[in-house]
Amino acid sequence: MKPESKAPAPVRIGVINVSDRASAGEYEDTPGKACVALLLEWLETPFDVDYKVVPDEQPLIESELKRMADQAGCCLVVTTGGTGPAPRDVTPEATEAVCGRMLPGFGEQMRSASLAFVPTAILSRQTAGVRGRTLIVNLPGRPKAIRENLEAVFPAVPYCIDLIGGPRLETNPAKMSAFRPKGA
Repeated sequence: MKPESKAPAPVRIGVINVSDRASAGEYEDTPGKACVALLLEWLETPFDVDYKVVPDEQPLIESELKRMADQAGCCLVVTTGGTGPAPRDVTPEATEAVCGRMLPGFGEQMRSASLAFVPTAILSRQTAGVRGRTLIVNLPGRPKAIRENLEAVFPAVPYCIDLIGGPRLETNPAKMSAFRPKGA
């Protein structure tokens, strides 16, 4: 009798839009939708999206980041919003609170890329970190800035996920080229 082969678990990616107004239904969640559209454009690997809109409350953001990483098994969680200097912008603090390791190069690269478009990029506090086998990346909350920032760091995302023990993500090279060292 031949043993049954199990299909690999589908790749899961989390997207969290952090916004008081969108979570209250006061306006449409365009940032989160823009983020999902980019991932669908750039990734060839099929994936399921775990999607949430939460208010700018650090305990809620932390709870959702933990759920997506620990229970839902997302290899990547991307947040939109809450990265500015305003008192309610607490997404980076929530990310730092749940991550075992921070990856400051992501924030540095995103701010550098944004400076080509707006001088206020220096006010942004995007960051990234690792929780277990999950990469968490904080993006700003405007769709145009989401594209500019994610485009700047995404070439490193698939290899980072490889290094932390996540699934192999393949990109559509006509849309987004991921970098992996030879033999990786």
